[in-house]
Amino acid sequence: MNSEILDGFVKQKDKADVRKTHLFGGRFENIYLDEKHIPQLKILIDEAVLHAEQILKTKGLRAGYWFNDMPPGSSTTLHTHDDDDELLSAVYYVYVPEDSGNLIIYDDSISSDIKKIKIQSRTGDFIFFKPDIRHEVSKNNSVENRLSIGINFGRGSKSD
Repeated sequence: MNSEILDGFVKQKDKADVRKTHLFGGRFENIYLDEKHIPQLKILIDEAVLHAEQILKTKGLRAGYWFNDMPPGSSTTLHTHDDDDELLSAVYYVYVPEDSGNLIIYDDSISSDIKKIKIQSRTGDFIFFKPDIRHEVSKNNSVENRLSIGINFGRGSKSD
């Protein structure tokens, strides 16, 4: 499924109907493609919603999602996902070349001695985290683009 999603992304990302936001360092960090662009996304997002519902012990979640295409030399700046009604956030790794950056999460809790947690990015993995957790992605030191999907889960039933 990852290769189909990757191929679909490459074919669709520059089409006129594709919305792009968050322009930093000369690239759009959020690229919005959906099931009409890449049909395999439905299976992936449905799986993500099931995992989120298990984690949160609730039903009827909706998922909003976007692609993050990270070329060599790029990184993703420190940010959170707690802008709206998000209950949980996640990242799914579609394609992760060796040395193409890792997820770095900051633990701001008072009881924590470990303030910075590095999570190795691997193709095919989901990582779930609270939306208010500060996080960033380290520099892509590979010669290939790294592709991931950011996901926010909230109440409702609509998948974006």
